[in-house]
Amino acid sequence: MVYPTSLNRCNLPPWAIASKHYNRNPQVLEIQGVRHNGRPLFAKLDGLDEPDARGLIFHDFMDVRYQLHQWEREETKNSRKSLKNSYLRFLRGWLFDSNSVEGAVLKGWVESRLGLAPTFHNEPIDDIHSEAYFRYTVDRMKGSERTNSILSQFDLLYEFVQYELSRRFTGKTHLTLYRGLYDFAEHQIVKQNDKNHYLLRLNNLNSFTDDFEKAWEFGSRVLKTEVPLAKIFFMGGLLPKSLFKGEGEVMVIGGEFEVKVLIGG
Repeated sequence: MVYPTSLNRCNLPPWAIASKHYNRNPQVLEIQGVRHNGRPLFAKLDGLDEPDARGLIFHDFMDVRYQLHQWEREETKNSRKSLKNSYLRFLRGWLFDSNSVEGAVLKGWVESRLGLAPTFHNEPIDDIHSEAYFRYTVDRMKGSERTNSILSQFDLLYEFVQYELSRRFTGKTHLTLYRGLYDFAEHQIVKQNDKNHYLLRLNNLNSFTDDFEKAWEFGSRVLKTEVPLAKIFFMGGLLPKSLFKGEGEVMVIGGEFEVKVLIGG
């Protein structure tokens, strides 16, 4: 699978973002125009010390900007669905099943903003001209057809997450994260260095956790890797529990990752 596509709205090219060299020496990823358009939000967040308060302010900002609270006033069923299907619906959909239509839309955001095409959606995707890629795009269109500017909502969500991570992990560039799996079906092996160390090409968006024990609930093997903060699209715990309860969930943007594979006894 060749990662770069013609789609990119980022300050770095897709091949650089996907490389192992980026993961070793990450740089800030800037989605075109997002921080500028969100200046009122981040100015308000700067004055708040309580994380939950910042999360509520972010949600309120999204609520007003995308009129998410007005869905009950709409006269038609489709209009109500468009407004009700906010970023939270897609995060919850991913938590339930990353191969759902919500998962396809989230993978589509990574592809459209960073230029990284998915390598798996219900089945391996080996080429953007393949039938598997076509089926992914159908799910992506189904998921986004009745939503209100969902990709723009994801833009602001990613920017908020990056802002929060910089405040909570001051001075850090990486987090140690874990992913449970039964086989490598969703990931391509680029190189095996020894029995337990691999260079894997991960899907363009992946579920990880910061809880080593929890990772074992999802497979007989656990991947351990150092993830750049810049590649964390979303992390449970950054929003108040009243909005999102998937505390252990960390959604990681893909590429070539150096991993250690731990095998259960």
